Amino acid sequence: GAGVGETAIVEGLAQEVTKGNVPEILREKRVITLDLALMVAGTKYRGQFEERIKAVMDEIRRAKNIILFIDELHTIVGAGSAEGTMDASNIIKPALSRGEMQCVGATTINEYRKYIEKDAALERRFQSVKVEPPSIEDAIDILKGLRPRYEDHHKMDLTDAAVTAAVKLSDRYITGRFLPDKAIDIMDEAGARARIKAMTRPPEVKNLELAIEETRIKKEKAIKDQKFEEAASMRDEEKKAKEELENTLTEWKKSNEDARVKVDEDEIMYVVAKWTGIPLKRMGQGDVQKLLSMEKEISKIVIGQSLAVETLCKALRRSRADLKDPARPIGAFMMLGPTGVGKTLLAKSLAVNMFGDSKSLVQLDMSEYMEKFNVSRLVGSPPGYVGYEEGGQLTEKVRRNPYSVVLFDEVEKAHPDVMNMLLQILEEGKLTDSFGRLVDFRNTIILLTSNVGAERLKKGATMGFTAPDDEQDYERMKENLTEEAKKVFRPEFLNRFDDIVVFRSLGKEELTQILELELAKVEQRLAQRDLHFELDESARDLLRDKGYDPAYGARPMRRAVEKHLEDPMAEEIIRGNLREGETVAISAKDDKLVFIQKKTKAKGKGTKVSS
Repeated sequence: GAGVGETAIVEGLAQEVTKGNVPEILREKRVITLDLALMVAGTKYRGQFEERIKAVMDEIRRAKNIILFIDELHTIVGAGSAEGTMDASNIIKPALSRGEMQCVGATTINEYRKYIEKDAALERRFQSVKVEPPSIEDAIDILKGLRPRYEDHHKMDLTDAAVTAAVKLSDRYITGRFLPDKAIDIMDEAGARARIKAMTRPPEVKNLELAIEETRIKKEKAIKDQKFEEAASMRDEEKKAKEELENTLTEWKKSNEDARVKVDEDEIMYVVAKWTGIPLKRMGQGDVQKLLSMEKEISKIVIGQSLAVETLCKALRRSRADLKDPARPIGAFMMLGPTGVGKTLLAKSLAVNMFGDSKSLVQLDMSEYMEKFNVSRLVGSPPGYVGYEEGGQLTEKVRRNPYSVVLFDEVEKAHPDVMNMLLQILEEGKLTDSFGRLVDFRNTIILLTSNVGAERLKKGATMGFTAPDDEQDYERMKENLTEEAKKVFRPEFLNRFDDIVVFRSLGKEELTQILELELAKVEQRLAQRDLHFELDESARDLLRDKGYDPAYGARPMRRAVEKHLEDPMAEEIIRGNLREGETVAISAKDDKLVFIQKKTKAKGKGTKVSS
């Protein structure tokens, strides 16, 4: 693979030959690189390129002690070929088979497969040597060997802990690249970042520059006004300030040249976090508070599901405390329960609270994957099919944003083949896409929602399943739903979840809280137009009665607010009866809401507005 050190091995051989630390047969050899790009450059006429290659061959034959090294060996296939001419690989084949030249090439496995393996005659003339990526211990030793060069370049001191962190963190979090290349890049970037931070000019330099500019403006003004004595004193002042600035800069540069920046583990963590989007830096007080009070924050949005919220928050804390199994996702949960109780909302709230924004939620509606042929959309179409280049809907999103909440909504509607694909994600924390790239799911929370057993719950509503305070009823509901899930999903699928989270049905008290949340949203939208409203108890009761439907959860409440409050209010705004800066008192009369305008800017009698 790229970055494991194929080129470095050949460079190492060249150094050993120079030092003489090689067997006698290699002592007189010289390792020479062939730059194919330079060979092709400037060849205007047919035959010029072949002529140059032939000259190289003759030189190698004559010298007898040359080992030719071609980096990116796959480039010889097709290099310099035009219609009716030979490419570089065909020109050097005879010399290789006759043993007239010794040649070493370096290329990646993918390119070897694509270009060289296809040409069997070329492939058999080379002996392939696979270079595996070094182990973590070896990679740490490699980085320690490179450390002095990077320290001198960036004028930094790299601690042992930073070197170890660069290797271990890159191995764990950066997929798709190889050691030691990715660890070297992290070490380099951390050094560059620390150096740039240290190179910031001191504030006194900025102050002096401002003072010089000010004096120059005053001097020019004095010249304009023909106050030449004042202008002369200003000139002297400017000259003095410039000298002071020169001295300050020289002093600062001198002290900065000798000063070395210390790069520790935290700098490395910062760089890896920037690359991957995964929060690795040590938790500040704010992060600790956020983690500890997460249940409280999410429970303000997801009403009446304290147990479900608590289960998910515990998984997140486990992950941030580094106690989770590194080979599995942060958490995998199946969320069961009646419709409209907050299953999807909890996933969205979790993304916003933990990962910072709603973009960290990868939501897949499983009703789109009901047919067998739709399953391939998750990982991408197979080669040769339309859409192959686009990649998979699931794999691409997670590859771009590896630290996220992945929500499979209404999973019982998906084709059984989707479940087989999910088995691998839930257990191994990885999935291979249609390009053969490994997509890492170890830093995601996997949530599946299902309405399995919702019908049974509706039938059982009379038996008291809807009473959220009755623990016995909740346990019975949980048992019923788990039984239903076992009928629909295979045991090996259910067995891979950390927990099956059952959501309660919502009672009157919870729906009242949801009504308040919906009203707050309307208030927020109206506030942008400088309109405000006040609902009295009768209006609240009306909305509560219209929106109360335990079988369908919170959605009827939202619809009731839309139909009975937002729709009539929208009409009044369009008619011009409600204007900016006014507050509307809302009351209930004859089974509908009545709006009474209150003047807030100028005191006056309220005017009644019909709904």
